Amino acid sequence: MRIAILDDFQDVSREYGDFSGLDVTVFTEPLTDVAAQLAEFDGVVAMRERTRFPADVLRSLPRLRLLVSTGRRNAAIDLDAASELGITVCHTGYRPAAAAEHTWALILAALRHVPTEDANVRAGRWQSTVGAELEGAVLGLVGLGNLGKRVARVAAAFGMDVIAWSSNLDAERAAEAGVTAVTKQELFARADVVTIHYVLSERSRGIVGAEDIARMKPGALLVNTSRSGVLDTPAAAAAARRGDIRLALDVFDVEPLPADDPIRDLPNSVLTGHVGYVTEQQYRLFYADAAEDVRAYLAGAPVRVMNP
Repeated sequence: MRIAILDDFQDVSREYGDFSGLDVTVFTEPLTDVAAQLAEFDGVVAMRERTRFPADVLRSLPRLRLLVSTGRRNAAIDLDAASELGITVCHTGYRPAAAAEHTWALILAALRHVPTEDANVRAGRWQSTVGAELEGAVLGLVGLGNLGKRVARVAAAFGMDVIAWSSNLDAERAAEAGVTAVTKQELFARADVVTIHYVLSERSRGIVGAEDIARMKPGALLVNTSRSGVLDTPAAAAAARRGDIRLALDVFDVEPLPADDPIRDLPNSVLTGHVGYVTEQQYRLFYADAAEDVRAYLAGAPVRVMNP
């Protein structure tokens, strides 16, 4: 069985997972033609939702019998089509701490101007920025699921006032997390820092739009470590370029970000290349489980199966 491991940009999958004895090909660059490049493979290990597998793509891969997705869910895979085509789809474990921690790395880097001050010291300059404190500031959470709750606990330790909104959040559930439920309009108007933790679906696509961004305080910080699709990123980038808000992004509409994308020179922003989940501990879990998924399938007893 020929196995393709996709989007292993750091070429570490075989270091963190035991793929010994398996016929594995590692792709360290994004695919440019999924049907052509994966035509000879019987199994694929996909890095989360980076490569889309809708019905038409799955049908273009007649040899494919096993599709492993790192993480517990993958909206980029048509599970019904996979079932119809006899393709088993499996998942791996996931460590939510990584993304929550990276959210705080971005918040602190943006508010204390860490990238600028790092560059200053290296260039022989000293103290060119004035930072902002978190204590007493308002954090607005768009989404209060597992990740949102983790971010809220850290905010409480900083002494922040935490408010939250999602389409189905009620006051009781918010209070259980030590958070105040508010309307979407109030959240964007009050928060000094807005951070998005919303699962991407057709219902949530673009759920943070230009009208929401326009309600933000001058100089407020907007953070997205979730999925680019939940945010109108061009509208957010335009607001940051005007100086209306500050922006911290780990996810983008096109990934990897094209070399000529104007976001690369965006002022009032901190940018990272979708590394919120990229930790040694996460990769050990992803690739160890992926190797186990492959071996279990070959043994005729698939584990962590996602599709019926």
